Amino acid sequence: MTPLLVVAGAMVGAPLRLLVGRLTARSGRDPALGTLVVNVVGSALLGVVLGLSDVPAWVVTLVGTGFCGTLTTFSAFGADVVRLVEDRRLARTVAYLAATLVLGIGAAAAGYLLAGGG
Repeated sequence: MTPLLVVAGAMVGAPLRLLVGRLTARSGRDPALGTLVVNVVGSALLGVVLGLSDVPAWVVTLVGTGFCGTLTTFSAFGADVVRLVEDRRLARTVAYLAATLVLGIGAAAAGYLLAGGG
């Protein structure tokens, strides 16, 4: 049953990530912005799920592993960093790295605390 829950969550998370990426590109913005948005939103949602008390394991599997796991994307984050370095946009690279780490961890912590965790 667990693999099916992961797949069900992924069937929503992965297309949503693709949609955000395409909307970002279509608007003429740097694709890294779309990656940052999905990573921060996914981190916040995961923080909420983990911060709620008495969340059934199947919800953590469906939402945490399936949805958040496919919505967020470390591989795109890494590719964005490499692309920015290759474009010699070092200040933007450092800002992107810092924003992703600070906002991602901050969003997860805020979601966790808002949900009553800790």
